[in-house]
Parts: sequence; C-alpha cells; structure tokens
Amino acid sequence: MPPLAGFSDNAFQTHADYKKACISLLRALKPYQSPGGARIRLPLVTGTHFDDIAAQLEGFARPLWAVGALLHGSCLTTDEYIELAEPYVRGLANGTNPDHAEYWGPVVVRDQRMVEMEIISFALLAAPDIMFSRQTEEAQVNIREWLKTLNEKDFPITNWLWFRVMTNLALVKVCGVPFDQVKAYMKEDLDQMDNFYLDEGWSADGCWNEEGRQADYYSGSFAIQFSQLLYMKMAEQFDPERCRKFRERALLFASSFWRYFDENGAAIPFGRSLTYRFALSGFWSAVSFAEVELSAPLNDWGTVKGLLSRHLRWWSDRPEIFNVDGTLTIGYSYPNMYMSEDYNSPQSPYWAMKSFVVLGLSPEHPFWVADEKPLPANTLQLSVSVRPPMQIICHTAHHHFLLSSGQFCPWPLKATEAKYGKFAYSSHFGFSVPTGALIQQTAPDSTLALSKDEGDTWRVPWKVQDIEIGTAYLKRGPQSLEDLPTMRSTWKPWKDANIEVDTLLVAPSRRWPEWHVRVHRFRNLGTLELKIQTVQGGFAIQGREHKFGRVLPPYADQSYQEQSASFPHRGESNFPEGIQETGRSALICSDAGSSGIRNLTTKNMHNQYIEGQVLKPDSNTNLLWQRTLIPTIRGTVTIPGGASIEIQSAIFAVARKNGIENKYETLALGDRWKDSPQSTISEMIGLSESHYVLLPEDW
Repeated sequence: MPPLAGFSDNAFQTHADYKKACISLLRALKPYQSPGGARIRLPLVTGTHFDDIAAQLEGFARPLWAVGALLHGSCLTTDEYIELAEPYVRGLANGTNPDHAEYWGPVVVRDQRMVEMEIISFALLAAPDIMFSRQTEEAQVNIREWLKTLNEKDFPITNWLWFRVMTNLALVKVCGVPFDQVKAYMKEDLDQMDNFYLDEGWSADGCWNEEGRQADYYSGSFAIQFSQLLYMKMAEQFDPERCRKFRERALLFASSFWRYFDENGAAIPFGRSLTYRFALSGFWSAVSFAEVELSAPLNDWGTVKGLLSRHLRWWSDRPEIFNVDGTLTIGYSYPNMYMSEDYNSPQSPYWAMKSFVVLGLSPEHPFWVADEKPLPANTLQLSVSVRPPMQIICHTAHHHFLLSSGQFCPWPLKATEAKYGKFAYSSHFGFSVPTGALIQQTAPDSTLALSKDEGDTWRVPWKVQDIEIGTAYLKRGPQSLEDLPTMRSTWKPWKDANIEVDTLLVAPSRRWPEWHVRVHRFRNLGTLELKIQTVQGGFAIQGREHKFGRVLPPYADQSYQEQSASFPHRGESNFPEGIQETGRSALICSDAGSSGIRNLTTKNMHNQYIEGQVLKPDSNTNLLWQRTLIPTIRGTVTIPGGASIEIQSAIFAVARKNGIENKYETLALGDRWKDSPQSTISEMIGLSESHYVLLPEDW
C-alpha cells in the first residue's frame, strides 16, 4: 500500500508534526462523508453484528477524538475549520434529527450507538461552544434528547459503562441537564466499575473471576484508564474524591504500563481490538491531555512524549496499514480479516484517533516544549512480574516480549485462545491467529497444541486455572546467582478425558538472555492409558528470504552452530538465512531475526517420538508478518492411568529491528543457539560447576 503523506513521513516531534499527521488522517476520510456530514462509509462491504447505520455512525464519531482535541486546543486555521471541523458540527445536528435522512436512529438494547456516544460526548465537552452552543435551538434539543436515550438501557458490565458515564457528564456540563437527573446513573456505573479494579492501578475489562479474566489494552489505552483520565480532567467539580482516586491509579498504572513498549516504540500486541493500532498508546496521550505529572521514572514530560512519539513513528513506518486512498484498513500491520472481531466495521479502526487527544494541549505546553527522552534505561530489568494482569514483561538487548497465563475472554470471541491464551507475546514477532482446524491452520506459535485423535482435532490452552506467579533460581553449582520470575497454571484440554496439564513458564536469565523455559506436566487422573500428540511452538517469524522472497533453505549440518557473524540490522545481506531441524530442535533464521525451540526432556519410556520440525502455517495468520514459519517440537506421549509425565523445552528468540541503535556487534548467534539452558527440580546437578535453572520444589 502507498504511504500516507503527512503521516508516513512524519517525525512526530512537535505540535505541528502531530497536527499534520492528524489532519492527513482526517482528510483521507473526506471523500466518504455523507452530504449532511452525519455518516462516513468507506468503500468496503465487510459487515458486523450490528446494523450498517451504526457502522456509518462509527465513521462519523471516531474521528471526533481528534476533531474535539483540535477544537479544544484552538489550533485550526479558518480554512482548516471549514474543511475539517464544520462537517462534524453539521453532522451532529443532522444525525440526531429524527426528521433528517441521515438520522442515526434510536438507541436499543446493547446498541453500538452507545459506544459512539462517548466520543460525541468528548467532543461536546472539549469544544462546547462550537459543537453545541452554535447549534440551533432545535438541534440542541435533538442532541440532548438523543443522548438521554442512553439511560434506562441494559449495558454490558464492561468498559461500556464508561460510555454512559461520559455521556451523562456531557449532558450536565454542556447540554443543560440538571446533575440531579443523572447523578444516580453515574454513581451506579462508577461504583460498578470499582469492582473491576485489581491492584497497582490496573483494572480488568469487567469483573475478574472464573467467568472471565481480561486485563488487556482496554484496561489502559483503549477504554478504562483513558476514560478515567478524561473524567478526572472534566468532572472534578462534581466528583473531586473519585477524580483524586483516578489520578492515583493513573500514577500506579503508568509505573508498569510503560514496560509494554519497546525502545523502538513497538507495543506488545495482546488481546482483542488490535485493529485500533496506534490507540495502543492512547494512555500516554490522555495522561498528557489531563496534565497528570507521573512518578519516577516517568516524572519528565520528555519521557512521556518519547513513549507516545516513538510509538506513532513505529506505525508511520508501516504503510501497509492504509488502503490506496489513505484510509485505515482492518488489520494490524497489514490488512487482515483473520485477526478481526465481528464488531470491526471498515470504520472501526479510527478508534486509533484516541492517540491524538494530546493536541488539546496548546503548543506552549511543557509536553510540546520538552525534548523527547528514551525509555528509562536505568530501570529497565530483564524481567518484571506485573501481577494484576498475570504477566511477566521481559526486555533483553535482543527481544521485548511478555509471558502470560490466566486470562480469557468470557464470550465467544474469534481466535480467543490466540488473543489471550498463548504463553508469550512479542512486540517484534507478534502472534498468530487460527484459520482452520488443521495444525498448520491452528498456527501454534508460543503455545502447546494437543490431539488425542491422531491429529484430526487440536486443543490449545484456554480458561486455565490455579494461576500463580513464583520464583525459580539461576544457580552455578551450589551458588544462587539470580531469582527468575515464573508463572504457573493448570488446564484441562478435554471434557471427555481426565487429563490435566500443569505449565510452568520461566523468564530469561542473565546467563541465557535469549532463552526462556517452558515445562509441561501431564497428569492422567483416569485409569485408562492415553496417547497424546503434542506440538510445542516457539515464536512465529518471517519465513522468506529477504532479497527475493524465496523459501528459506535448510542449513547444512552444523552450519548455523558455526556461525560467528555479528548480528546486523534488518536488510543487511550478511545475515545467515535458513532453517534447521534435528531430533531435538528446530531453528529459523530470516531477515526478521532468529526463532528456535529445543527439547530439554530426557527421553524415557513414555516419550514414543520427538522431533524438531519447522511448521509452515497458513499465510496471514500472524499479525506482523504475512508469511511465517514456526519452530516446533512434535512428539507423541503415552500416559498410563494414574501416571504423570513431564516435557521441557527452551525457546530461543533474537529480533532484528529497525529504528534502534545496533547493540548486536558481538552477538555470535551460533554460540548462543547451541548454548541452551539446563533446568532441574533436583539440587543434584549442583555438584557440578555448571549453570542451571532450579525449578520450584513444589512444582
């Protein structure tokens, strides 16, 4: 796809840069605005579970995150106002007018219109004189009455409650509705959302219990933290105590959320609604717009500015996110319907405009004046446990990823196991979603796939139980050198087989920074012997040669192990591309880096068959790379009744990234690959002087 001028060539350093990028996104939508301004319909025919009028309302409303901020910041020229803002002012009057051809229609039960009302309310709150006061008296009545229909409706007990809170706030502050008329609604919704709170600033997207456990980007940039920050800025006169609490939560949340962003600006994709793309950084935009001064190490506007600017620059380097007309596509780094949800209309991706609310700050604000600063390097750690979402953030010189366990979406979301149930998620390698039932269509990167019917059907982790964060230890002989965060969980693959699988994830160590360890224990709680096929997957990686896009060739025997070449940036030609499969490992090396997996299990009577295999999944399964390969360990295990067996693997990953300083001059990849971790539960290995990972004894 062609780049979008003004966005794809943007430095994202100054207020003028951000405004230019924002305007380029808004201008791309202008050809698709309806005559009355109330609807935007992109020339695509994909559908959603809701009606098309609501989808066209999405097209109108979602750009208002940016339009409202531009108006609030008074930074549009007269010509820009006429071109970009006036159609939305006119469209608001027409869309809420029951007698107009572009009327949006009334709100019904759990209606998509409820979602878009929050954005309209933000624009009203951000620019009340323009969006409301300049309207005719009839239009003001229509706007007020249409927004009021949100009350007395059934709402999902999720982040959706914020849409009603912000709408009621706009009704009071802008539309002239007495506070007493909506106070009870607001209090009920806000009290209900207090039940979402976990700890350390984090909230779940709904109640965190055995019916569902989600703490994804909706907990921060997409909805809950974002809306809390807007509320804190705009509702203090009505609710000062709650606003104070939201400010405290923002400080706590920021102290761990910044770790989800790599040095080059890439966020770790995880969870649903990832087609919202640069809305991943919405929290940093909202916390700046709300003028919240964060705690160390983020107590500098330049650090916050860096988090937001680098992320937007990372997206500016991906022209594949645009259609040929400059509008955003459904997908992540390229158009991709496999990863979408059934609530993604062609207009849905403009939720991304949340990251431009920072334009509500004047060009003289300290955010804009500050020099951009990098991530706080002195507080970067190899691995940090973030307990509320049950994740471990891992940051090495060569890879940025997280280990995860315990989350799942309570409703039938497409690709739900892939979006929440994998063991690892990477800012560089992304993750893969399934396209069908075959193993290559399952695309089992960073997970464990099991079959008890000889490969006809496969199960991967979902709805795991008994989640615990603990500690393993890096030891050298009897000496303990390093504590390593671990995550443990249990799941039952089948209802008709009495099998439980315990999984232990061990974070990287300073001794083996390119590796993390996975241990699976199968427990046959029944009396009958069971034969299970297993596929353990490493990170999916771009699976084609850089120069001509050909299939990666196999390495000759030992050729990769003998590689001592340095590790250059992507695109340099002296990087050894190829694949290697052995009886105990699989390795893939491409322009994107290296991804491998090695079996650590000692062969025993229950392990009938083990081999390393490079799996070629369907194209377009991965969010970041269209054509991938996955290193896997395939095996067959036979478990007698009442018995248990254990399999261990080590996962290797080294990323080649653009946009950051080359730190890999001395990285001899062959040496790193053949030097894999050793792990044990017993201390007997401590008699030697070798390094090893000591797993928890109660494991």
